[in-house]
Amino acid sequence: MKFTLPLESRKLSSLLERAVSREAKLWKVYVPKKPTNQDTDISPEKRDEAVRWLRDVHSQLKLYPETLCLAIGILDRFLSAIKARPKYLRCIAISCFFLAVKTSEEDERIPSLKELVSSSKCGCSPSEILRMERIVLDKLNWDLHSATALDFLYIFHAMVLSCKSGRLNMALSGLNPSQHVALLTQQLFHCLAHSALLPVCGSLLSLGLITLELEKICPDWLALTVDLLHKLQIDSSQLIGCRELVARCLSTHTASLPPNTVYICHPLPNAPEPRDGGVLPAWHVSPALTAPSDLNTTHTRSCKSSAKRKVEHMEVDEYFDGIKRLYNEESPQEGAPTCTAETVGGGQGLLVIQQNAGSSPCPPLQPVRET
Repeated sequence: MKFTLPLESRKLSSLLERAVSREAKLWKVYVPKKPTNQDTDISPEKRDEAVRWLRDVHSQLKLYPETLCLAIGILDRFLSAIKARPKYLRCIAISCFFLAVKTSEEDERIPSLKELVSSSKCGCSPSEILRMERIVLDKLNWDLHSATALDFLYIFHAMVLSCKSGRLNMALSGLNPSQHVALLTQQLFHCLAHSALLPVCGSLLSLGLITLELEKICPDWLALTVDLLHKLQIDSSQLIGCRELVARCLSTHTASLPPNTVYICHPLPNAPEPRDGGVLPAWHVSPALTAPSDLNTTHTRSCKSSAKRKVEHMEVDEYFDGIKRLYNEESPQEGAPTCTAETVGGGQGLLVIQQNAGSSPCPPLQPVRET
């Protein structure tokens, strides 16, 4: 991989080396086992549920993404060091989160402990969180500055974007680098909430995630991947296994999105066209407010026809209605009563449209002048 500037290359390589060294010092494999007793062991499902809950609290407080990633790392490190009961899991999780907030956030952005308890609805008192904080710090030897998966993701993303591989910026589908890394960050958070990826270290998880993205947008993604593998000194078989786990995890993330909503138009029969007053036509009524049974309701219309022709209740669509009004075949006479279209049967969610006497959407036709 060739970088644009030698100085930038040295800085990124130095950051990567320090992150790898920090990870090797503090990271331990944490694999939660299937509990033999639901009251004494924390299951992988309970751990994933706690992580998703922390994501909701993090989103509500609008904190940095580094805070959430560090909180998940502290939680996993603590759970790998002790055996806790499920009833204490929320207290442990919110304590790890508060430690991460005080570590990563600016002073003015740190919420008070009472505010955190109120917004998170953790069910713990501030004194209980403070006591749990002390337990977590003692178990982790007061060392919270571990290299997270998000740190590696930022480094790998900067390395890829700064290289001369070509067509990378055009392949981002209109996203700038900040938006693209934000999208990858959301995918990383989804992966961190799956216990199946707990045996994978943060550097390998981020590498698997970014190489899957490179495969979509970069023709020479394999050469970039090999160079990153060399820098991390990771075997290719480990990366292949990690990519399979990440792809499986992200496939469930895609499937969890709400399906596309299909709206079917059922216009009301004999619904008049809107006038200049800006009244919406009947087909603009929300389908959630209009029940299917309302479409079969009868409409009462009382209008006096013109002197030429009296039109009774006719079943015509909107196009023929417009043609009839164009030739003044259905325009009321001056002084005629107002023509009203009302719905029968409650009328909730339906429009009631009134026509003023003598109004017409088109000007009257004029006779041809002979020259």
